[in-house]
Parts: sequence; C-alpha cells; structure tokens
Amino acid sequence: MTTIRKAVIPAAGLGTRFLPATKAQPKEMLPIIDTPTIQYVVQEAVDSGIDDILIISGKGKRAIEDHFDRNYELEARLEEKEDTALYNEMRRLADMANIHFIRQKEINGLGDAICYARHHVGNEPFAVLLGDTIIDSVIPVTQQLMDIYAQYRATVVAVEEVPRDKVSRYGIVGGKNLSDRIMELNDLVEKPAVDKAPSNLAIAGRYILTPQIFQCIEQTAKGKNNEVQLTDALLLLLKRENVLSYAIEGKRYDIGNKLDFLKTTVEFALRRPEFSVPFLQFLRETVAAHPTSVNNEQASINNGE
Repeated sequence: MTTIRKAVIPAAGLGTRFLPATKAQPKEMLPIIDTPTIQYVVQEAVDSGIDDILIISGKGKRAIEDHFDRNYELEARLEEKEDTALYNEMRRLADMANIHFIRQKEINGLGDAICYARHHVGNEPFAVLLGDTIIDSVIPVTQQLMDIYAQYRATVVAVEEVPRDKVSRYGIVGGKNLSDRIMELNDLVEKPAVDKAPSNLAIAGRYILTPQIFQCIEQTAKGKNNEVQLTDALLLLLKRENVLSYAIEGKRYDIGNKLDFLKTTVEFALRRPEFSVPFLQFLRETVAAHPTSVNNEQASINNGE
C-alpha cells in the first residue's frame, strides 16, 4: 500500500502585505503568541505521520532554517537556569522531523516553487502544506487528505466553503459530487469573478499531489500576477487523471492576511490557560471602552452593509 512519506512546504513568498515587519524576517516566522506560523504547519505534517519535510524558501528566509536547527548556546543557558520545560521544547523543536531546505531562485509563483521539490520527492505522491496557513482540526487535515488518497489513489485538493461574494479572493473548484465532502473535479479557477465561479469551494492550502504534477507545471504558462499558478497546473492535470477535492473538517487561518492574523492571535490566546481569563477580561474592557465603534458596527450590520 502506497503511503505519503514526504511533505513539501512552500515558504518563498515576499510577504508584502506585512511590510515593514517582513522586510527582514519571513512572514512564515510571524508568531501566533510565542510560536511561529510555520512551526504549526510542520507540526501538522508530523502529526500526520510525515517526518521527511522539504521547505521551499527564498532570499531573506534563513530565519526559518535557524528556527528548526540546534542552538547549543541557548540550550546550555537553559540548562544552567534549570528551565527544563523550555530546554525540552528547544530539543523537541530541533528533532521533530528531518527538515530539508532549498531556495526558489526567483519568485515565480506557487507552481514554480513546488517544481523545486521534484528531485526530493522522486516518483511518489507527496503532501503540500502552505507555510502561511494554519488549520486547526481534531484529525490533522493532511492526514484527512492522506486517507482520501489511500482510498482513491488520486490527487486531492483541500477545500472549504467561503461566502459567494468572496470567491474572487481564492482558487475555486467545480465538479461532480462523489459524497458530501468529496468531489471529482472538472474545473479550477484562480480568483474568478463572482459570476464566473464554478462553486463557492475555495482551495484551502493543503494538497496530496501525484508526481505527474511536475510535468504539468513545466507545461503551464504564467498566469495571474505573471506567475506560474499551481491552480493552472492542476487544471492541466485533471485532463490527464482524476483530481479530487475534499471539504476539510477544521478551521483555516490565513496568516498572510492581516485581519485573519489578528483574529488568529486572539482565538489562540483565549485557548491558553495562562491567558484566557485575564485576556478575555481585557477584551471585554476594551470593547466597552469603545461604544461608538461598536454602535457603528452594529448599525452597519442592521443596514445590511
């Protein structure tokens, strides 16, 4: 039985939406409280049973590599302070997976970035997890996709429902339903106009791809933003073999979006025992201190804006 043994995490984007914070640090290293975004992504792969991980990085992304490397001086200092919990966490971080790195030489899009994984994954299916997207779920979403692949032996694209008026922000899929959550695709469109979207199912930043995707990427011309779009390569792939979508069980957090980044930080803080009570009290006091903005927001809701 074929299993998914390798994961690829593209993390080469410039992160322009978070400038100036991302001028000298990768957006994937932006922390949700005290944990960098990409650490959550790597943990999802590990929790799915994958410990061979390739991170596609780029210029100015050395901090990602350093984060998953040993820091002997820091470990020694923590040992001296007898901070056992932090010492163990630093060791666990360095040993959590076999993580490899390769640089995307030019920012040419997600499709181009994935092509850099060709020699690493060889002729076998592999998982792709976007480095700026956290998905909170009981069963890791990558594991969910692996289970679907085991059943159908086909490329699987994670999707989630989005409001119809927001489909132009995402890659959108269309096709024939095989079950409540599984669809056999016949269309993929990158950021379509509302009236051109084949559904309201948006690609959610997780994939199981067959190695045939590499040939399709090579044959894909540059599309939106003058970049090689993975969505366009998948459109070519589905003309050659079955491509499925799976509506994930979990909540996606797009850390590449400032508002979602703020919301994620709040939600994750409220889950932490040491923060939940005082932080919730702070939020209540903050909202109460801004009645004008709250009233304006309620008025907008009432007016259907």
